[in-house]
Amino acid sequence: MRLLFAGTPEFARVALTSLVQAGHEVVLVLTQPDRPAGRGMKLQASAVKQAATALQLPILQPRSLRLDGKYPDDAAQARRAIEQAQADAMVVAAYGLILPQWVLDAMAGTGRFGCLNIHASLLPRWRGAAPIHRAVEAGDAQTGVTIMQMDAGLDTGDMLLWQSTPIAPTDTTAVLHDRLAGIGGALIVQALALAARGELQPVTQPQQGITYAAKLDKSEAWIDWAQTAESIVRRVHAFNPFPVAATHLQGTTLKVWDARVAQGSAGTEVPPGRILAVGAEGVAVAALDSVVLLTELQRAGAKRLPLAECLRGMDIRPGMQLSGVDASAPQAAS
Repeated sequence: MRLLFAGTPEFARVALTSLVQAGHEVVLVLTQPDRPAGRGMKLQASAVKQAATALQLPILQPRSLRLDGKYPDDAAQARRAIEQAQADAMVVAAYGLILPQWVLDAMAGTGRFGCLNIHASLLPRWRGAAPIHRAVEAGDAQTGVTIMQMDAGLDTGDMLLWQSTPIAPTDTTAVLHDRLAGIGGALIVQALALAARGELQPVTQPQQGITYAAKLDKSEAWIDWAQTAESIVRRVHAFNPFPVAATHLQGTTLKVWDARVAQGSAGTEVPPGRILAVGAEGVAVAALDSVVLLTELQRAGAKRLPLAECLRGMDIRPGMQLSGVDASAPQAAS
């Protein structure tokens, strides 16, 4: 099939590679402009651009697709390219730009299959920007991938194909992301094969069970130790690899990459955030109802290391108090 592809991060790269390996002709790749990244803040190409370059596919990086927006020349160039491509369908995966109506119209018509979105949730649950993170944070038992026919709404289009996967208590967003990316790549290939045979059966999304996965904010990363241990662990898992859960120890920021609920109770007299024990298995910290074992930490300005190496030379002892307050944030006047 002759395809347009729009995507930006690693999740989308997996889908693009799957489509090419399945024999589809990708005639144009749309991806976000290069962004500053790393310590040197050098411009870095997206994962999709890197893959498309390696595959020698045509690439376009408009800053906007809105013809009446801030970058109308970019949008006009994209419109010409999309119309000239005469593609059978556009596959969209975590592109990062909202498709305006003119794109949907350009991909409509006889013999075309429109815009198909690879969405990392079982719609209508977790429409929006961060479905993987929010599913982990909420403690969902399962999630999945939905291939959706795009319309003008926010992830409101008809469902074409879907596949579920369980969320294990130890799954982080990083782990779940990679699993869902693989599912998404295989599912879009299957959906296009069904479409070519006229066997796709669109299903209207139910009105019950709609939830929205709000975009992540770095301020959410700070751990509130007055929450339950299970809630804290879920947030640690949800924010790995971004923005990474964090806490303060005597003015020093510690990133918490992994944690689990420990057996036992800290006791009602122990304040949440109090360090109870430090050992080879982790750092035991009192939560509202029980104990959280921090099993992977990273000191501010240091590399991400195994726990034993991270703790070596670090002043962290039972009785110390962890704080979930962002010390760098402005404080309200009293």
